[in-house]
Amino acid sequence: MTGRLMMLSALSVMLALPGCAPERACTLIGAPAGVSLAIAPPLAARVSEAELTACWGGSCTTARPLLGPADRVATQTCDADSCGAALTRTGGKRGFGDVAGLPKASVEVRVKLKGADGGTVLDRTLTVTPRGSFPNGPDCGEGGPQAAITVSGDGGLSEAT
Repeated sequence: MTGRLMMLSALSVMLALPGCAPERACTLIGAPAGVSLAIAPPLAARVSEAELTACWGGSCTTARPLLGPADRVATQTCDADSCGAALTRTGGKRGFGDVAGLPKASVEVRVKLKGADGGTVLDRTLTVTPRGSFPNGPDCGEGGPQAAITVSGDGGLSEAT
C-alpha cells in the first residue's frame, strides 16, 4: 500500500510540474491579412494614392492603402533602464492594404500609383507569396497572412522578405 501511495504522490508532482513554468503573455495585438507597400524616393514624391489588386483562385480583391511618410531610426540611445530612438523621414511613403482571405500561396498583385492630379504614375504587377504573421511570436498564435512589396525610386517592384 505504501508503494502505491508513493507512486501516486510522485505522479501527481510530475503532472503539476508543467504548470510551474511561467506563462507567456500574449497581447491582443491584431495582424490582419494584407499587403504592405513601401515606395522609395524620388518616386514617392510624385505619388498621392495607391491601389493594390490581389488575385488568386480566379477572384480579385482591391485595397486602397492610406499612404504616410516612411521613417527610419536615425539615432538610438540606451541607459540602464530604457532605450530610446529618434526617427527621421526617408522621403519615401508606406501603407498597408487589408486583403481579407489572402492565402499563403502565390498571389498576383497589381500596384497602381496615382499622382495628385489623378494621373497614373505607375501600373505594374508582381507575383508574391504571403506568409503567416506572428505579432507576439510563434507561441501566441498566427495572425493573417501578409506580403510586402517595395517600389524602388525608378519604379521597379520587388517582394520584401
